[in-house]
Amino acid sequence: MFLDFGFKQKCFYTQYFLRNQNCFVPTSEIIAVEETELNKKQRNIGKWQKMAKPHAFTVYYVKKARNHRWRCSDVTFWCVDEHLCNQWIQALKELLEMQSKPKQLLVYINPYGGKRQGKSIYEQKVAPLFSLASISTDVVITEHANHAKDNLFEVNINKYDGVVCVGGDGMFSEVMHGLIGRMQKDSGIDQNNPKAPLVQCNIRIGIIPAGSTDCICYSTVGISDPVTSALHIIVGDCQPLDVSSVHHNNTFLKYSVSLLGYGFYGDILKDSEKKRWMGPMRYDYSGLKTFLSHHYYEGTISFQPAKHTVGSPQDKDSCRTGCYICKKSEQQLSQQYKECGLKHEEDEEEWKVIKGKFLAINAVNMSCACPRSPKGLSPAAHLADGSADLILVRKCSRFDFLRYLVRHTNQDDQFDFSFVDVYRVKSFQFTSKLSEDNESNVTDIGKKRFGQFCRDHPACCCNIASSTWNCDGETLDSSAIQVRVHCQFVKLFARGIEENSKDEAAYSQSSIEQLL
Repeated sequence: MFLDFGFKQKCFYTQYFLRNQNCFVPTSEIIAVEETELNKKQRNIGKWQKMAKPHAFTVYYVKKARNHRWRCSDVTFWCVDEHLCNQWIQALKELLEMQSKPKQLLVYINPYGGKRQGKSIYEQKVAPLFSLASISTDVVITEHANHAKDNLFEVNINKYDGVVCVGGDGMFSEVMHGLIGRMQKDSGIDQNNPKAPLVQCNIRIGIIPAGSTDCICYSTVGISDPVTSALHIIVGDCQPLDVSSVHHNNTFLKYSVSLLGYGFYGDILKDSEKKRWMGPMRYDYSGLKTFLSHHYYEGTISFQPAKHTVGSPQDKDSCRTGCYICKKSEQQLSQQYKECGLKHEEDEEEWKVIKGKFLAINAVNMSCACPRSPKGLSPAAHLADGSADLILVRKCSRFDFLRYLVRHTNQDDQFDFSFVDVYRVKSFQFTSKLSEDNESNVTDIGKKRFGQFCRDHPACCCNIASSTWNCDGETLDSSAIQVRVHCQFVKLFARGIEENSKDEAAYSQSSIEQLL
């Protein structure tokens, strides 16, 4: 495009003409600005041949496509005035400097996850974009389990603007545990204390999907695409995320950001771990095998309802960019803590108790959407409202359970069954009746609750002693657990899922004229 209008140093939008469409690109979505050298062929095209010495610069920006996919595009601006051209370049670079975009990143690559494409995905699709955006990187190729986690306890984390993990959900979990653990260690916090006031992790985490399911990436960006995720990192997006801490007695077990699943999903994971040689296909095989076995388990679940939240699991309000429900819920939760304190909340607030036979017990901090299940396990779950959706699937026929599972793949309401209950909670506890753990050891308060029975589901003995917990794709050693949700505990290089629109940045022609 030829720049022939007056210069505006304080402009916040760059107008460009591309493929016969007038559009706007906010400076927050500009990747880089570079001076462009014009060759002889370019200068001899059309009216530019009359210009003695045309000047130009190229703006690289985010171009949004369908299904939340982002791509890097560019447009070149031509100018006869060298001084004006330099002014534009300088002003745009100054505006980019004002953005909270990363300058230096620590990158961990899992070369073994998913289809073993992590290293090539980073080198071919991501590294060139980071270089274009002038982002410096320190890259670590992980060599064994917990390599990234252990390394994060040793590096000078303060020199980085963020940590990027290239891999699947397991790789993200490893980086998250390393960062959170490092923050608690530096602050002298004992993670084994389930009531400890944990320190939030403020350094942002980026996810370059290269795993089997990439559920966390899909649920926070809307697509599992390495280029899209890289561009979210480059523009410096920030999405807070709730994290659940999981304890057994006074021992810390894990942090969870997506799924805690007992019964069906726990059995799938337990069986699939024995078949890693099958690759990603092991989940399909173990899923079918687990469905046909149709095991159910008896246990007691007690939970605190999340009264601070604005919505409920059965709402139709999905979590989207700039989510009002997340913001409002976080404000109300902060006000409760300010007035009552955490100890008062855990000791005095109402607990509900349910005892019965369950095919599945799932607690999710996000929708857990993925390509196979576009809605996820809980379509209205929110990323940053300080709560988890607790889904209880009671004993039912194999046919009814299949109907429930099928609804994860279509638009029907998966909670509209008499054997399915869903609650929005901020903490919960579970013990299996026949687990090896002594249920009286969970907590003192649990002694009172676990003595209560649900009239509709009297105690009985099941053939299977107990299942295992699936915690973000990893098994937990104990079936008796305590879980507490920590509101907006970590931050991602993401902005939540945007509303579907081919060109959400487009404005009317009248708005263009007003800016110029």
